[in-house]
Amino acid sequence: MNYPEIILGRIREYKRIIISRHVRPDGDAIGSTQGLKEILRLTFPEKEIYLINEDYSDYLSFLGGEDAQLDDEMYCDALLIVLDTASADRISNRKYLLAKEIIKIDHHIDIKPYGDISWVEDQRSSLCELIVSFYASLRDELKINSYAATCLYTGMVTDSGRFRFNTVTGETLRLASLMLDCGIDTDTLYARLYLEDFDYFRFKSWVYGQMKISEHGVAYLHVTAADVERFSLSFEEACNAVSFLDSIKGSIIWIAFIDAPDGKIRVRLRSRFVTVNGLAEKYHGGGHECASGATVADTAEADALIRDADALIKDYKEKNEGWL
Repeated sequence: MNYPEIILGRIREYKRIIISRHVRPDGDAIGSTQGLKEILRLTFPEKEIYLINEDYSDYLSFLGGEDAQLDDEMYCDALLIVLDTASADRISNRKYLLAKEIIKIDHHIDIKPYGDISWVEDQRSSLCELIVSFYASLRDELKINSYAATCLYTGMVTDSGRFRFNTVTGETLRLASLMLDCGIDTDTLYARLYLEDFDYFRFKSWVYGQMKISEHGVAYLHVTAADVERFSLSFEEACNAVSFLDSIKGSIIWIAFIDAPDGKIRVRLRSRFVTVNGLAEKYHGGGHECASGATVADTAEADALIRDADALIKDYKEKNEGWL
């Protein structure tokens, strides 16, 4: 099925198009929605193109703001395109069901399908990669500029771990080069993404002093509400602690538990070699094979998750060679 042609055909049919994504957005969610909106705005200046969600990311605010919520009647004859959102319950727009038609474009495993049209490629390194492929296959009809390319490249960089994860292919890099050719200021982009305040380095130092290792190699850390307040962290900054645990030899699963503002404990699971999305699903979450999220109610459930992760590593190490 030629999804790019089908989706472009639907876009042509509508005067009003609303774009949404998942709650608690990351670089891929922000980059893909901002990038697609700009492509459609350039290509169809006569159409109403809106980007509407109920939360945002301070960390990625340099990519620009979003539109205010519309009245209910504005949805009745609108096409809604939802990006980077595996299940409908995570859409950051409670009015999504009011739309006349819904298109889902995603790169997560399609466990909970939704939408009138669903284009899912779960082997893509990022949803931005899929949107760039959408543009590339229709470049004679679609328009792009350096801003749209910057947004899409941002999602490709962040969701692929700077092109390090095993989902990165030759096609990923070819599509990334297509965006670079549009004139991205990579010096400024990487500075915005990766430069850190001095106080954040103090937090990073604290993480290295607090992290623990299970018997078979699960590296883990709990960032409590008190820790968040002590270091003046945003929720995003606290969640990023999981990335500090990714370079420990023999630890092929690493986990950060973060106290969320709603009282629950959010979980960030990462791995190499072994898959963790099944483990995440057991604990009220899901995601990619080596990068998933979950939620636990308390420290007892967090301890249970660590034990399950430890057993997963033990089994993997007993049956496989070549892991580091």
